Amino acid sequence: MHDLYNFRTNETGMNPRPTNHKIQLLYDGQCPVCQNYIAYIRIREAVGQFVLINAREPSELLDEATSQNLNVDEGMVLKINGQLYHGSDAIHILSLMNTRSTWFNRTNYYLFRSKTLAKLIYPILKCLRSLLLRLIRVPRIKNLSS
Repeated sequence: MHDLYNFRTNETGMNPRPTNHKIQLLYDGQCPVCQNYIAYIRIREAVGQFVLINAREPSELLDEATSQNLNVDEGMVLKINGQLYHGSDAIHILSLMNTRSTWFNRTNYYLFRSKTLAKLIYPILKCLRSLLLRLIRVPRIKNLSS
């Protein structure tokens, strides 16, 4: 089984296998959708240190995502134990790490706990995010541009 399944909870809502990983999330710091998402997600303390990194500022994770041809304009990048997850895969894993203590986190969990459903919903949300950024005139990050 893949490491991400360490984040699943048992029927009591407790994480049966605490992992204590360093988790990094590369997100668009000028995107209101991204800012609100990271403000509301509640990652369980048992999963480890959760570090937020603004993709609009230089960072090792941005360089790593770019070297792996991951377009941060197309989705967040999540790094766990050296493995990068992008877009719907990142949000799927984040939903499994949520505490589900608030309505937002419960909704996030039910929408994205299924990898298949996450792959269906994420492109719609990505399109709406792109439209919003155009409307409020926030430029793209363009990390894959030469």
